[in-house]
Amino acid sequence: MKNTFKNIDEYILLFPEIYEKLEELRKAIRSHSPEIEEYIGYQMPAFRYKNKPLVYFAGYKKHIGFYPGAEGIKNFEEDFIQRKYKFSKGAVQFPVNEKIPLDLIKKIVTFRLAEIDQKKS
Repeated sequence: MKNTFKNIDEYILLFPEIYEKLEELRKAIRSHSPEIEEYIGYQMPAFRYKNKPLVYFAGYKKHIGFYPGAEGIKNFEEDFIQRKYKFSKGAVQFPVNEKIPLDLIKKIVTFRLAEIDQKKS
């Protein structure tokens, strides 16, 4: 996909079939702290906290990719296995025909915020 969007709003509009799910995911991420900023990184919606990358997500035909970094994946592997989500070293896939696991997203974002706070100390 060519980078033809300037912000997350424009990106999400490219996915009318899963628009609501992407918005839901976006709100879940942003709800953690007013310090979380949105931007476009690696041609996908991205979020940073204290000027450090926090998480990314991307829309696809059959899944939504969520990218919390290597530690974000490593610490939640058991959750992914239990819920039967495909995952790799830096990404997890949420099928578009299922509800977004907001409880899990919130745990991962909370973990990433703490990780960034610990590195700053």
